[in-house]
Amino acid sequence: MSVEFLSDEWFAKVKEIRESAGDVQAPPALADLVININVKTDDGEKHLALVGGMIEEGQHDDASTTLTLPADLAKRIFIEGDQSAGMQGFMSGQIKVDGDMSKLMSLQSAQPTDDQKQLMKKIQEVTA
Repeated sequence: MSVEFLSDEWFAKVKEIRESAGDVQAPPALADLVININVKTDDGEKHLALVGGMIEEGQHDDASTTLTLPADLAKRIFIEGDQSAGMQGFMSGQIKVDGDMSKLMSLQSAQPTDDQKQLMKKIQEVTA
């Protein structure tokens, strides 16, 4: 069963998948990384964070960087893993960055672990 990206049901399903996966190790470059993400949807803004390479609902006080972008682009980057979409979105002005831009460089160079790839595949499978 697929659930709508960024819906309450989607966040609950992602949390369930993450919890069932156990301790998924992130690449060292992402281990201490915290980025807040504001996603513009037709229903307003949704707030999430990338914490240690994992998606979480809500925002974190200790994030030094905040991204703001449209929902379709967020899905391509964070669910489909399309890094070129991220670069194109940044260059075209669809992605706004507030704070420490150097933190984004970690996202470009870090390669996901096999555990992370498996986790993301499960999240992709439930995302509509």
